[in-house]
Amino acid sequence: MAVTPELFINREMSWLAFNARVLHEAFDDRNPLLERLKFLSIFSTNLDEFYMVRVAGLRRQLLAGLTAPNGPDGMTPIELVSAVRARIAELSVMQQHCLHDLLLPALADKGIGLVTMSQLDATEWQSVDDFFESDIFPVLTPLGVDPTHPFPYISNLSLSLAVQLYDPDNKVERFARIKVPKSLPRWVPTGRVHQFIPVEQVIAANLGALFPGMEILGSWAFRVTRYSDLEVKASDETEDLLTAIEEQVFQRRFTEVVRVEVQTGVPDEIRAILVDELREEQTPEFALTPDDVVDGGSLLELGDMMSLATLDIPELRDPPFAPVTPVRLRDTTRSIFDVIRERDVLVHHPYESFTASVEQFVQAAAADPDVLAIKMTLYRTSGDTPIVRALTDAAERGKQVAVLVELQARFDEANNITWARMLEDYGVHVAYGLPGLKTHAKTTLIVRRDHDGIRRYVHVGTGNYNSKTARLYSDLGLFTASRSIGADITDLFNALTGFSRQRLYRRILVAPTNMRERLLELIKREMDLALSGKTGRIIAKMNSIVDEEIIKALYDASRAGVQIDLIVRGICCLRPGVAGASENIRVISVIGRFLEHARLFFFANDNEPEYYIGSADWMTRNLDRRVEAIVPVDDVLLHQKLHSLLVTSLDDNREAWDLAADGTYSQRTPGDQPPRATQEVFLRDPWGNVHEPVDIRAPHSHDASILHNSRRT
Repeated sequence: MAVTPELFINREMSWLAFNARVLHEAFDDRNPLLERLKFLSIFSTNLDEFYMVRVAGLRRQLLAGLTAPNGPDGMTPIELVSAVRARIAELSVMQQHCLHDLLLPALADKGIGLVTMSQLDATEWQSVDDFFESDIFPVLTPLGVDPTHPFPYISNLSLSLAVQLYDPDNKVERFARIKVPKSLPRWVPTGRVHQFIPVEQVIAANLGALFPGMEILGSWAFRVTRYSDLEVKASDETEDLLTAIEEQVFQRRFTEVVRVEVQTGVPDEIRAILVDELREEQTPEFALTPDDVVDGGSLLELGDMMSLATLDIPELRDPPFAPVTPVRLRDTTRSIFDVIRERDVLVHHPYESFTASVEQFVQAAAADPDVLAIKMTLYRTSGDTPIVRALTDAAERGKQVAVLVELQARFDEANNITWARMLEDYGVHVAYGLPGLKTHAKTTLIVRRDHDGIRRYVHVGTGNYNSKTARLYSDLGLFTASRSIGADITDLFNALTGFSRQRLYRRILVAPTNMRERLLELIKREMDLALSGKTGRIIAKMNSIVDEEIIKALYDASRAGVQIDLIVRGICCLRPGVAGASENIRVISVIGRFLEHARLFFFANDNEPEYYIGSADWMTRNLDRRVEAIVPVDDVLLHQKLHSLLVTSLDDNREAWDLAADGTYSQRTPGDQPPRATQEVFLRDPWGNVHEPVDIRAPHSHDASILHNSRRT
């Protein structure tokens, strides 16, 4: 059977479906009130990034006159731009309804809220006015626009006020722009507990102080979004990658505007001024159009709701939790290296402590006189963390320390440049990877002189070496002293830091060398087993599945009778449940308190199960344009943990969503069953609640009540 465009869900539309699931959490009154506000904020920041990268790219295709479909789903750029804009418009209406009709009234009932200047009494007005005079007024810079004052540069995602003025001396109307500096608090305290005024409204109420002698006709908030993807190409002419990235980061400030959000009620003449003036700064092929101007509601930049969502009101927040120390690492009298050498250690964050495992691993290596070298990949780090400090301490103690800092980590480029230079200042050997290939692998190699010779200790994870996101993302990590894996990771680092063109690896899967080929072999092996009358079974957990070749292989496996469950948080371009193609494939998405980020792959292999964890999703960019690492989990005692993790996710009847063949998602609800929310289960037990043997090779059958009690979005 041919794989036709109808068997693929469009990538952009699938991502919007994911963000709709995030927004749904803001509607769901089973979540604490401030957590609902958090999800609304995340929806907004997600959408900002989507515009900066994906919509911007589509817009460029459209303006360049491209008409051919650009993906296996068969949608043309013009069809896709139209569909994306329509869906975003629908979601934006839902977001505004959620905020203004549900969340803000519910917060007000709890004594928390946003008020207007007119709602303040005299004492509160004076307090806010004093704050304006002391903290706001000195940092504002009103910029008039006329023939002698050109329209100012508007930075990406900055909030501004468009001010309409009347000059009584010259009898003419004027236009001015005021940037709302990021240094100011977005929500100004009123003097009442948990009551705030948006800072732009405080500024608007005091425009007379900024434009004395002028008549204020009105002011409206607006915000621009600029194209923000880097375009560093693989080229032998790129002599200094760090310099090239720095130049790209600088130039990104001046890329074309792809969206202008305006406050509801902005007059047509102000809207026209914004479009005309912003169009002037752009090259004709990327010129702004009226379609790029969107109504953002009465409040813009809703990502700033996160600061309200984190107010210290325990009864309106998720219950606090403390990550547990992994059982094998609780004996602080033992060296972590002795524990790992004894047998592999598997960790599950954030339920198990990142501090007591990953950070302890690197800190112990820095302090241990028998450690000779530390090598690590850093894709995103949170700055002055124990890991960074341990690396610098190790270098100062004379250890060989080599760090691959990925300068092309999207939106973290400037941060990574800063930390790369700091590491170099301490004597760390810093490599920057290769143009055109992002190093996304999460690996650490410790070389240690043990009593019986040199031994390599390895950590391979699914998440970044970032202490902040380790508390918010759900990830896996494996510590091992396996000689073959240690040798593979050594070869990988040599390829990253030197001129090695390593193609063969003993155990690990590495992109872009052997990972695609090996994954296809593993899928085909299950298919061949099914065709021979044996059980074919695949379970894969990841962030996204987009790659056309992998999806086609899964369709072939399904037709051969392989039972396949996919746990895909975000984008899924595969259509499950299509007769003759994917009737043996089921797809769920888990959305909860933590960001599901682990990549875990299970292949039954005729009663010789294989489990793999690593950094790569099944996306073309991961398999072909990034350096990724996936490692087998060999220790059979760890298989039960991974088995339990997968079964717990598949059995979820609270946080899981089922993907239908038509591309829609339905959220499971418990009905008359006890709730089984994946992340709540892991908070009680980091490896789930499946302690009795279950045949994971069999197709997963959902409780009938789960499918009956579902919410469709």
